[in-house]
Amino acid sequence: MSERFSKGDRLFKFIVYAFLIAFTASIVFPLIYVIMTSFAPARDYYTRGFFLIPSSFTLEAYQYLFNNPGFIQALKSSILITVVGTFINITLTSLMAYGLSEPGIKGRSVINFMILFTMLFSGGLIPSYLVVDGLNLVDTYWALWLPAAIAPFNVIVMRSFFGSLPYELKESARMDGCGEWKMFATIILPLAKPAIATFTLFYMVGNWNTYFSAIIYFNDDSKWPLQVFLRQMLILNDDKIGQLAETVFTYTPAARMAAILITALPLLVIYPFLQKHFSKGMLIGSVKG
Repeated sequence: MSERFSKGDRLFKFIVYAFLIAFTASIVFPLIYVIMTSFAPARDYYTRGFFLIPSSFTLEAYQYLFNNPGFIQALKSSILITVVGTFINITLTSLMAYGLSEPGIKGRSVINFMILFTMLFSGGLIPSYLVVDGLNLVDTYWALWLPAAIAPFNVIVMRSFFGSLPYELKESARMDGCGEWKMFATIILPLAKPAIATFTLFYMVGNWNTYFSAIIYFNDDSKWPLQVFLRQMLILNDDKIGQLAETVFTYTPAARMAAILITALPLLVIYPFLQKHFSKGMLIGSVKG
């Protein structure tokens, strides 16, 4: 009986490992193909077809992109959207969550209900656009930052985290004459590093990958982020991209792969530094006490 179970265990492990290897290969293989193609000369794509190892390594595709003012402008736009947007997101989320975690706040239940209500029922695309247009925010970066300033789910989870902190810790700080702002900055925030790192990563990914909102709210193509620019390269091959440089650029497959890699690179670089806090932050609010 034990031998039969041991064979079953080995079979189960074999299936699990085979699935994990296949799943990993399905993720890594396209990435390797994108990297290799971005460093390949343009002739390889037309003369060799599919390949993983280029005939020679060159930086022509990257030079081609960074000599294009349209690409540089899109890169600057994405960096601005991500840095400022993430700062606004994490600042407002932390402040709102901490305030709602205090039991003595008046109207706390009403505010919590309003937050939950926005998670279940959205205003819709057209009303959102009318509000943004009525505030004269169309063609400004605030059209992306303000509507997405606070994610209701993140507020609820971070509120649970702040609520799980020992109440005696706050009371002792108040008895020592520590004000609310000082206590929040010097005591609460250091304890909330895992939560802040986790939601910073979430907000950063969302801001960096801004696409649909940028198409809706930006009529000025000089404000396009990288995601919209990349769409034009890969799908539409629109001359508007070339108009940003006053020249119609013809993008080679290597240049397109290089653009894909540059678009994905920041998140690939940042994630390992936040992984330690991210693994802890995934358990935020799961256990109280």
